Amino acid sequence: AGGPWSVEDILTDGDEQDRVPLHRLRLLGESEELRALLLNPHLRQLLQTLDQAEDKSSLMKKYMQEPLFVEFADCCLGIVEPPEKENVLPE
Repeated sequence: AGGPWSVEDILTDGDEQDRVPLHRLRLLGESEELRALLLNPHLRQLLQTLDQAEDKSSLMKKYMQEPLFVEFADCCLGIVEPPEKENVLPE
């Protein structure tokens, strides 16, 4: 207790399919678009409230109705799971 935690501390075997590789998570820190979004004080307050909430699941459902939070979530997902390029001709 009180020591550093690891991903294994919070994920069970069933969660493996939801795991994002560390190299992809690092891309979040390199994104200028995400950094710009995080400058918004309203978004920062939403994220802080979510982090401190007891019932994160129901609060997350509520926040997914907030356009700013949806923009943040879409930005994060676009970074860690870039959309597959469709109809791209190989070089």
